[in-house]
Amino acid sequence: MTSAQVDTEKTSGGTSGQTSEEGYERGLGSRQVQMIAIGGAIGVGLFLGAGANIAKAGPSLIVMYALAGAIVFFIMRALGELLLYRPVSGSFAEYSREFLGPFFGYFTGWTYWLMWVVTGMAELTAAAIYVHYWFPGIPQWVTALVFLVILFGVNLISVKVFGELEFWFSMVKVTALIGMIVIGLGVLTFGFSAAGDTAAVSNLWAFDGFFPKGVGSSLMTLQGVMFAYLAVELVGVTAGESEDPEKTLPKAINTLPWRIALFYVGALTVILCVVKWTEFAPGVSPFVAAFAKIGIPAGAAIVNFVVLTAALSSCNSGMYSTGRMLRNLADSGEAPAAFKKLSATKTPAFGITVSVLFMGIGVVLNYIVPDKAFGYVTSVATAAGIWTWLMILISHVLYRRAVVAGRLPASSFPAPGGAVCSWIAIAFLLFVTCLIAYDPDSRVCLYVMAGWAAALAAGWTILKNRTPAAPTGRDPELEKVG
Repeated sequence: MTSAQVDTEKTSGGTSGQTSEEGYERGLGSRQVQMIAIGGAIGVGLFLGAGANIAKAGPSLIVMYALAGAIVFFIMRALGELLLYRPVSGSFAEYSREFLGPFFGYFTGWTYWLMWVVTGMAELTAAAIYVHYWFPGIPQWVTALVFLVILFGVNLISVKVFGELEFWFSMVKVTALIGMIVIGLGVLTFGFSAAGDTAAVSNLWAFDGFFPKGVGSSLMTLQGVMFAYLAVELVGVTAGESEDPEKTLPKAINTLPWRIALFYVGALTVILCVVKWTEFAPGVSPFVAAFAKIGIPAGAAIVNFVVLTAALSSCNSGMYSTGRMLRNLADSGEAPAAFKKLSATKTPAFGITVSVLFMGIGVVLNYIVPDKAFGYVTSVATAAGIWTWLMILISHVLYRRAVVAGRLPASSFPAPGGAVCSWIAIAFLLFVTCLIAYDPDSRVCLYVMAGWAAALAAGWTILKNRTPAAPTGRDPELEKVG
C-alpha cells in the first residue's frame, strides 16, 4: 500500500484507525452527524425570527423560506463535493486557502470564528431570556454565565460527549416541530380546539392576498430568512471527526431538502393555516402564539423550553467549531502556534477556551444592557455567514474548473449541475447583501464587517512581514491526475 493510499484511508476514516490525519478522534457516528445536520437547520431564527418576518411578509414568507432553502441546498451540495474530494476539519478555510490563496483561507477562517463567537453571545443572551420566563428573579447575566461554563465543560471532555449532547438537543427541536405540525393538521382536518372554527387553508390568501404587503416587502425578509439557515454548514466542520465521512456526509447533505420542506416550509404553512397571519407580531414566537390559539395547556412553557434548547444547541455548536477553526488557522501559520495543541481527549482545548472567553463578552453585555444584548450581535453573524457561504461556492467553482482541466481528481459526491448551481447561489447571496445594504436597520453589520476586514488585512500584513515564508496553501494548478 502506498503512502498516498494510507493518507486517503486515514482521511476517510476507514479501517485504518479511529484518528484522522489532523489528530482528531473520529468520535462522531452516523446517528450524531445526521442529527447535527438536522439541528443545524432548526434554530432560534425559525422559532423566534419567523414572527417578525410574518408581520412583514404575511403568508408569502413560505415562498421566501423555500427559495432560500433551495439556495442553501446548492451551497451544501457544493460543500459536499469539496468534502468528499478532501475531507478536513475546518473545511471552509482550507478550501479557500487551496483555491483562492492563503489570504482568503486566513480571512475565511477568522470570519467564521467571528460568526460563531457573536452567535454564541446572542444565544447565551437568548437562553438567559428564556430562563427569565420561569425565574424572573435571576439576573440574565448569571444564567448566561452558568450556561457558558456548562457547555464549555462539555466541549472539553470529548467530541463524543459534544455529539451526544447535540443529538439530544436536536431531538427536542425535531420532536417539537413534528408535534406542532401533527397538531396543526389535526386542527385543520377535525376542527378541534379553540382554533378549529377559524383554521382553514384559505387563511393563506384570505387576508389581503398571499403577498399582503407586496413582493418588495417579502424580499426584504430574505436577510432574516438567511440568518435562520446559518449553521447548516456545520456538518462540514465535522468532516475530520466523522467515523465514516464517505457515507455519513452525503447522507446528511442529501436529506437537507426534506428537512427544509418539513421543518421550515411545512411548519410555517400549517401555522399560517391554523392562525391567520395578522395575529402574529414581532418579538413573539409564532409557535407560542399558535399553541396559545389552539389552547394547549402549558403550550407557552413547552415552546419556551424548546427555544431554550435551540439556543443552547447553537452555542454548543459554536464552541465546537471555533476551536477547530482556530487550530486550522494555527496549522497554516495564521494564528498562534498554541492553538495547534490537542488535549488528552483529542480536543483543541486552548482554542475552545479562548473562544469561550470572547463569548463571555455576551455575559458582560447581559449585565450592562440586558434588553439590547441580543440585537447587538445577530446582524454581524449574518454578514459573516454570507461571506463563508460565498467562499464555499467560489471554491467549488474553481475546483470544478480544475477537475474539468484534469488538474484534480473528481469527487465521489459531485454537485448536480456542476458549477451552474453555485453561480446561481453566488448571485442570490450578492442580492441578499444588497438588501442588507438597502435596509437602514441592518446595514450596520456591513460597517462592522468593513472594520473587521480592515483589522484582518492589517493582521495579515504584520504576519507576512514577520514570517515572509508562511505557508501559502496548496496550489491546485500544480497537481496533475494520472
